[in-house]
Amino acid sequence: MNESAVEIVPLELVHLHAVLDLGHRVYDVKSMPYTSWSLSSVAAHWDAQPDACWVARDEEGLLGFVLGSLSYDEREDWGYLEWIALEERARGRGVASALVEHCCDALFAAGASRIITDVESSNEASAAMMRRNGFTEGVSVTLFVRRAPQDQPPPPHRPAQDPARARLRRAARTS
Repeated sequence: MNESAVEIVPLELVHLHAVLDLGHRVYDVKSMPYTSWSLSSVAAHWDAQPDACWVARDEEGLLGFVLGSLSYDEREDWGYLEWIALEERARGRGVASALVEHCCDALFAAGASRIITDVESSNEASAAMMRRNGFTEGVSVTLFVRRAPQDQPPPPHRPAQDPARARLRRAARTS
């Protein structure tokens, strides 16, 4: 594999198609926490906190991206590093760490007192990368699920106020 130079740049419109495509290939939208990957997922972060949205690229194209924003769980002083993904050819090259650093620097500069992220419990590589980048496990939550009887219609959809809570609710309904 040719180890070409990696460039970390702010997310721009020209990157959008590649970012969406990579997210659709990487995230398992049937499992938690990746239940809502879409154009609106990207746009919400990019619109709210463009300086916390970055892409990594080399001469072959997109290597990965990170999307962050301020305001987590009604805490306007907390940043949220919500989405990060890498192409297979970028793994083990420090690309994810570089993306995390750029996002965190932007969130702290914007006033975050801490930054929250979540990693699926089976994703040991991502958890290890987050630990290497200064994150520690903070809160452990077990999602308990009770399925509705087959003949009972699903509960009505209620608009969620918080994106993280909305994903948890959707995951509970589909598990």
